[in-house]
Amino acid sequence: MDPIIATMRRGPLVESVHHGRAVVTDPDGRVVRRIGEVELPFYPRSAAKPFQAIAMQRLGMNLEAELLALAAASHHGEDFHIDGVRRILAAAELPETALQTPADLPHHGRPRDLWVHAHGPSPAPVLMNCSGKHAAMLLACVRAGLDVSTYRDPEHPLQQEVQAVIAEYSGQQPGDATVDGCGAPLWSISLTGLARGFGRWAATKEFAPAALAQAYRAYPQFVSGSDTDELRLHRAVRGLVTKGGAEGCLAIGLESGYGIAIKMDDGSARALMPIAVALLRDLDVTADQGALDQLASVPVLGHGEPVGEITAALD
Repeated sequence: MDPIIATMRRGPLVESVHHGRAVVTDPDGRVVRRIGEVELPFYPRSAAKPFQAIAMQRLGMNLEAELLALAAASHHGEDFHIDGVRRILAAAELPETALQTPADLPHHGRPRDLWVHAHGPSPAPVLMNCSGKHAAMLLACVRAGLDVSTYRDPEHPLQQEVQAVIAEYSGQQPGDATVDGCGAPLWSISLTGLARGFGRWAATKEFAPAALAQAYRAYPQFVSGSDTDELRLHRAVRGLVTKGGAEGCLAIGLESGYGIAIKMDDGSARALMPIAVALLRDLDVTADQGALDQLASVPVLGHGEPVGEITAALD
């Protein structure tokens, strides 16, 4: 079993614990810190989106910066996200019906409530949190002259390019293919491979992936939403890029080439930021320390008031 890497305290007692694993890689891709079984294969879920977007760029997908960030986003369905997805589709000269995302409502509470208030409970593929990625995949296919109706097929040239990019950046061959929640193909890698890939991506000088990293840094609200911890982490640490994934996954890359990846065994995301902050502080990053302090613990409430906290518990 992986070790305890976070605790939840209510009053004087530890009420819950989270087991998980985490790894830090250096600019050469070597492991400099490991916690738990970091070489086991797992699914990075949406943390793989930057690698998918790099594959799209290599096939000719080109977008202005905020839309480039949206191409590798798990967006919250705010109005500017939905407008951005439609702009990507317009660039491809394709209708919304070309999207093969499941029909959904906006991913998070307030955007979902606002949408339902304005439009009623009407799920649509464009509202699904991966619709920016899917629209960009369609645009890449159009630019490369590839079939748009089969873009989710693992044997499609686009998805083969995704595999190649994951192998290049992670330093290992992807395996254990499956289907992600949005319907796109998904391959397993190790947590070490994910950290190595993010470190390489964050430090790259190659034009297209560097432009994607800069889009993340400049427009983090397009990567997630306008009120998210991912956005706050982007803004707190100079040169950082970060992307979360379902089932308690978070990946971070630094301009220095260091990479960090975290996976919670129980799939919960609630302790990810405290763990990330602890690992970043060990690397002595240039950061807004006050902003990091806000992410270093998660309040535990009793009758609406803080009575405890969730914190990292790293050896």
